[in-house]
Amino acid sequence: MKKTAIILLCIFGTITAKAQEEVKPDTTKVWTCKGNFILLFNQSTFSHWTAGGVNNLSGNVGVNYDCNYKKDDWSWDNKILASYGVVKTKSALEKKTDDRFEFNSLLGKKAKGYWYYSAFLNFRTQMTKGYVYKTELGVETREPRTNLLSPGYLTFGPGMLWKKDDNLKFNIAPLTSKFTFVDPDFTLPNKAYFGVEEGNSMRYELGFYAAGYYKFMLMANVSLENILNVYSNYLDKPQVKKTDVDYQLNVKMKINRYLSTNLAFQTIHDLDAYDGWQTRQVFGAGVNFDF
Repeated sequence: MKKTAIILLCIFGTITAKAQEEVKPDTTKVWTCKGNFILLFNQSTFSHWTAGGVNNLSGNVGVNYDCNYKKDDWSWDNKILASYGVVKTKSALEKKTDDRFEFNSLLGKKAKGYWYYSAFLNFRTQMTKGYVYKTELGVETREPRTNLLSPGYLTFGPGMLWKKDDNLKFNIAPLTSKFTFVDPDFTLPNKAYFGVEEGNSMRYELGFYAAGYYKFMLMANVSLENILNVYSNYLDKPQVKKTDVDYQLNVKMKINRYLSTNLAFQTIHDLDAYDGWQTRQVFGAGVNFDF
C-alpha cells in the first residue's frame, strides 16, 4: 500500500510539474461556469448466431460541471461530478455499471503569491440501490447492499491552498473532519459497515487531507483531468497502509462539437469499504455537449 500511494503521488507530481504557462485571467469576469454532458449507448442483438451471444442493452450518462468565483484576493471553486449507467441482458437481472455523485467546494483567501488560506468541503454518495447478486440452481437473486446516503461521505476542514489557476491547484488540510453516513438496516451482524459499527448510522473521523487537481490538453482536442485525494485518520491508529486514496482520470477525445470518445478511470483504497483497491472504468464514444 505504501509503495502504491507513493507511486500515485509521484505520478501526480510529475504531471503537475509539466504545467503549461499561466494564462492571464479576465479580471472583469467574476464567475466562470462551464460543464460537459456525455451520453454513451451500446446495444448488441443476436438471432440464430451460431457463435453465440446474448442480447444486451447498456447506457451511461455523465455530468462534469465547474462553477468558479474569482475576485480580488478571493477564490471559490465548485465542482459537480455525477454519472449513472445500467446494462440489461436477456438472461439476467438489470445491473448498474456506474453510479456516483460528488460535490467539491474550495474557498480561498490569498495569503502570498500562489498561496491561499483555504476551507474545503467534499461530499460523495451514490444515487440508487446497489445489490449483491447470487445465482442458485440457475436462478439469479439479489440483495440490497448500498443506497442513497448509505454510504455517504462528508469531509471538510481548514487548510492551505496552492493555486496557479483553475486547472492547477493543491490543497492541504491537517485538521479535517470526516463523517460517514449509513443506513443501519444494511449492517451485517457483528461487522462494521463501511467503518460504521453495527446499530449506528454515523462515524466521525479527524485526520489529514490532501487534494490535487490538474487539467491540461495532451494534444489538440484531447484533454486530461487528474483528481487526487488522500486522507489519514488520526483517531484510528493512523498507518500508511490505512491511508485512504482516491484517484480519478477523465480523458475527453473530442471528435466534433457533439461527438467524443471518453475514458473515465477511478481507483480507491479504503479499507473500511473493501480490503484492497477498488477500480472503475468507463470507456466509449457518444454524444457530447458542452455548456
